[in-house]
Amino acid sequence: MGTLAACTERSFMSLRVYSTLTRQKEDFQTVEPGKVRMYLCGPTVYKPAHIGHMVGPVIFDTVKRYLVYQGFDVQFVINITDVDDKLIVKAQEKGTTVKALAEQMTTDYFDNLKLMGVDSVDQFPYATDHIGDMLEMIGRLVEKGHAYPLNGDVYFSVESDPDYGKLSNRSIAQMLAGTRVEANDKKRNPADFALWKSSKPGEPAWDSPWGPGRPGWHIECSAMSAKILGDSIDIHGGGLDLMFPHHENELAQSECCSGKPFARYWLHNGLMQSGKSSGKVGGAHSKAGDTPQSADDQIAGKLAGSAGAESVKTAVFAHQPPETVRFFLLSTHYRSPIDFSLENIAATGKSLEGFYRLFEEFERVTGKSFYALEASRSFEKTTDLMPLEEENPKACGELIALRDRFVESMDDDFNTGGAVACLFDMRRVLNGSLGQMTTGGAAASDLQKKALTAGVLLLKELSNTLGVFRTAPSKNAGADDALVDGLMQLILDIRADSRKNKNWAVADKIRDALKALNVVVEDRPDGVRWSKG
Repeated sequence: MGTLAACTERSFMSLRVYSTLTRQKEDFQTVEPGKVRMYLCGPTVYKPAHIGHMVGPVIFDTVKRYLVYQGFDVQFVINITDVDDKLIVKAQEKGTTVKALAEQMTTDYFDNLKLMGVDSVDQFPYATDHIGDMLEMIGRLVEKGHAYPLNGDVYFSVESDPDYGKLSNRSIAQMLAGTRVEANDKKRNPADFALWKSSKPGEPAWDSPWGPGRPGWHIECSAMSAKILGDSIDIHGGGLDLMFPHHENELAQSECCSGKPFARYWLHNGLMQSGKSSGKVGGAHSKAGDTPQSADDQIAGKLAGSAGAESVKTAVFAHQPPETVRFFLLSTHYRSPIDFSLENIAATGKSLEGFYRLFEEFERVTGKSFYALEASRSFEKTTDLMPLEEENPKACGELIALRDRFVESMDDDFNTGGAVACLFDMRRVLNGSLGQMTTGGAAASDLQKKALTAGVLLLKELSNTLGVFRTAPSKNAGADDALVDGLMQLILDIRADSRKNKNWAVADKIRDALKALNVVVEDRPDGVRWSKG
């Protein structure tokens, strides 16, 4: 078989995904042929988005990109929880309304998704826009005997569902052990959870058959998913920490209400942790066959209260470009825990510099910008490598093999770590081809330029599938961070000394100058922090 014949023939495995529900990899078969309906649990918008909030959207944005690349019609939904106990408490602390706080934090969340290149989401339903759908679902559950009113509240009866616990693989007794449950000693079972909560004076409230109140957390996702995507969906995603109780309760109430399977595949991404090394990007990567940490182990080590739990803009984007962060999140298998540290992200950024140099050299030789290239968005119409086959058959064969390996990795439970490794190997092949063209200092021929362009287009095709290298980085992005940090620390030290010595003129001048440069300075109990506004 010739090189180009291999280019259009797919002989490797079809897509298989690991479902938490069955604890095994399964062939990917959708409810409706050719269509994928995917739901991801979004944030409760009571505080600025942190790095952990970006993990799921980046992963499932990539999942959608790959499914579209393979020809599926994908509808992707992420909900916004804009009414919740946490929102009520935080709004009271800040002296504002729940609505105003939710709007502010939702804007912050959307800003960060845009920076991370997450733009494939079709709908962001707000919980407060679907109260009627939630009331309708709760009413059906009461009618079917799966829920019961109690003093203005409505609870789901876990004992009414013989399958309750099948997602987390725990019995009701195991779930109650060491778990904080909703306090109400009149509930039929301590594990019963609230579908509707009566509101206290001053809290958000909606009318219902059981009195004024607001929905419970779990019913929100079930109702919004059913309303937009239907009773049965293909993929339900979310962090591993949501498997119990949130996803377990979603599953129970949805299936008891509709009588149909809720989600065909449950995909849970690993949690953000700190304190470990993630390994070199572009070297060894997590494989789909690796055994990830257990849910309990990951949750125990979940990143909280550290730098990564702060605003992602302050804690991360002030130090590293969002594209670097996206690459970092995709460099391991999505089910594995992600070892967060600024050092690990910086190492990722260092490894990407070789790509940026390749793009600059490509433009120098061909006169074309990598970022302006129109690459194929479909495997069926993959890049035509005929010019490269004529100019450099060996490089052509290597790139085809790497493209196939890329697809094999993604077909094996969306193993982005393996796919990322393929991009690094493609860079090596393209650099070698480029080196042959420029040896001796002679200008590249037209055929050589076309050959190089074909190879680079294939790289662009696959990188688009991961949502990376879509726009040119800022010339200063990630550069001279140590120098900038050092100069800022010097400025802040001078500011602190000025304030200590009551030299208000100097302190005010520094404050005004930093404000004009859009630099935000926060005086906190644990020290002074600065960030780009």
